[in-house]
Amino acid sequence: MLANADNRTRWIALAILCMGALMIVLDVSIVNVALPSIKTDLGFSDSSIAWIVNAYTITFGGFLLLGGKLGDLFGERRFFLIGIALFTFMSLACAVANSQWMLIAARALQGVGGAVADAVALALVLNLFQEGSERAKAMGFFGFVAAGGGSIGVILGGLLTGAFNWHWIFLINLPIGIATFILALLVIPHDPPRAARTKLDIFGALIVTSAIMLAVYAIVGGNDVGWTSPETLLTLGGAIALFAAFLLIEAYIKVPLVPLSIFRNRNLSIASSAGVLWSAGMFAWFFLSALYMQVVLQYDPLAVGLAFLPGNLVMAVLSIWLSAKIVGRFGVRNSLVAGLSCVTLGLLYLARVPVDGNYWIDIFPSMALLGLGAGISFNPMILAAMHDVKPEDSGLASGVANTAFMMGGALGLAILASTAAYVTTSLLAGGADQAAALTSGYHVAFFISAIFAALGTLLAATLRVKIAPDSAPVAAH
Repeated sequence: MLANADNRTRWIALAILCMGALMIVLDVSIVNVALPSIKTDLGFSDSSIAWIVNAYTITFGGFLLLGGKLGDLFGERRFFLIGIALFTFMSLACAVANSQWMLIAARALQGVGGAVADAVALALVLNLFQEGSERAKAMGFFGFVAAGGGSIGVILGGLLTGAFNWHWIFLINLPIGIATFILALLVIPHDPPRAARTKLDIFGALIVTSAIMLAVYAIVGGNDVGWTSPETLLTLGGAIALFAAFLLIEAYIKVPLVPLSIFRNRNLSIASSAGVLWSAGMFAWFFLSALYMQVVLQYDPLAVGLAFLPGNLVMAVLSIWLSAKIVGRFGVRNSLVAGLSCVTLGLLYLARVPVDGNYWIDIFPSMALLGLGAGISFNPMILAAMHDVKPEDSGLASGVANTAFMMGGALGLAILASTAAYVTTSLLAGGADQAAALTSGYHVAFFISAIFAALGTLLAATLRVKIAPDSAPVAAH
């Protein structure tokens, strides 16, 4: 049984889960650095190259909820192994791809494997660590991987692409994935016996997965074809119609994929909503500040990755060593409010970066603030979301939370990138200098992202997690 595993086994299992999660998180950002090389080698156009990222994003977002539910019904350990195996095999397919369609198809299936493994990994951590102080420490490690892995991917992508070629950004997954699979098979305890309720709402699963994939497709394509274009509006309309049909099915079916009662869990709903706003701000920080450094300040990809290093170090110290103590001392709600406040301040600081910005004066302070905020926020946000969730629903709840974070990040980034592009285009039409116009567009986007983070802070302040400072946060059973 997961909760009854000895202490040493549980911490080794956590390291294995973190290794798998890091591989999946890295793959989102490590590809961005290699896109120019892939474009030249396989003959992608300026518009089609985006599908290397979009194919992964769409399937990853679409299968998170289903992956979490499958883990609840048939075993988290089993589906973690299935997800890691699929992700690793598709990484090999990506590495040997010799055509555009082969690479895009492999990336889409890689996203399915990543979604399944990621959705159940969090549930496995929560089921392995059910005592409050240990759970907080474990979530600190897992939180650093989830929040800090993206910028590590930029550094690693720059090194691998520069030293070898783009194939190695996928080949690096093979030893990690194989080792994760073998170690998980040997170390992670078997799941407890499942209840007789093992029926899967196939129709509901197909509808909600299609709805999420359509929504993500509309989001990632909105910048290219226009947010008011017939294609975007019809796709979003189709996603909304499918979501409505899904809710109707779930309200009347005997064994629903997603019992609608789960949304009456106040803490899960509030924490997930705050997570939507938080992830929108964090995606803006990572992608838009990287664009500012590359396009305006003319940093090379490796320098951009290194620029994020201070934020990662701050995030690591807080997530791994201090976050659990902060939660234990000040409580979940106060810790989350403090962390999101730091994120808000960091984004506001970025909203005034100059055209000729100096790293230590204009960028480093925001990196430190955002690393501080992310390092404090992730742990209490997940603890709040999962606090009142029954163990048998932990996979579904983590799928709901993860889907909310992903959708918030994708939608927020699309809105903010479109806003920045609109401001830049308007200023260029008025005769402004390109660097100045780009910087002004980033100013507006960062200011709006700070508003998102501030709204998330206000939401977090309404949480009612019954965990007093200096007491152990234990999930309801």
